[in-house]
Amino acid sequence: MAAETKDKKWYVVRAVSGQENKVKDYIEKEIAHLGLEDFVDQVLVPTEKVIQIRNGKKVNKERVYFPGYVMIQANIGGEIPHIIKGINGVIGFLGETKGGDPVPLRKSEVNRMLGKVDELSVKADNVAIPFTIGETIKVIDGPFNGFNGTVEKINEEKRKLEVMVKIFGRKTPLELSYMQVEKV
Repeated sequence: MAAETKDKKWYVVRAVSGQENKVKDYIEKEIAHLGLEDFVDQVLVPTEKVIQIRNGKKVNKERVYFPGYVMIQANIGGEIPHIIKGINGVIGFLGETKGGDPVPLRKSEVNRMLGKVDELSVKADNVAIPFTIGETIKVIDGPFNGFNGTVEKINEEKRKLEVMVKIFGRKTPLELSYMQVEKV
């Protein structure tokens, strides 16, 4: 059976959460070891770059976008599903019926997923945190419009700030999105 690239479809392998990259390495090594590279084009763990602040420094981290899932583009036939399922950390294929063949992703799902991967790598590179802790800001939106405050915490993932605002002489913590404030 000739393995042609156009016949290869994308499948989702369920992996032990937190071990996606390990599982990807195991699959690649096992396929290479058995000489089955013709049948498997690529193994992919969709990740997004996340910028975190640790001790005042920006740290780039990669976060798995679909925890517990590894994408694989392959011509699944013969022994390949059994080989992949036998790999350490693999739970099975997504969508397979008991005793049946793994179900490939639909073209629209693949495009959305691969588009997401591209979009994430692009989007993340230009995500700069426009604020620093201790900085004075002005609220420009919402019920506290016009108040000034001090940035206490920055929540990267939600793109929100915890701001301490003086309201009637008392300091009050507010959670505001980046869009609701501006630098003074």
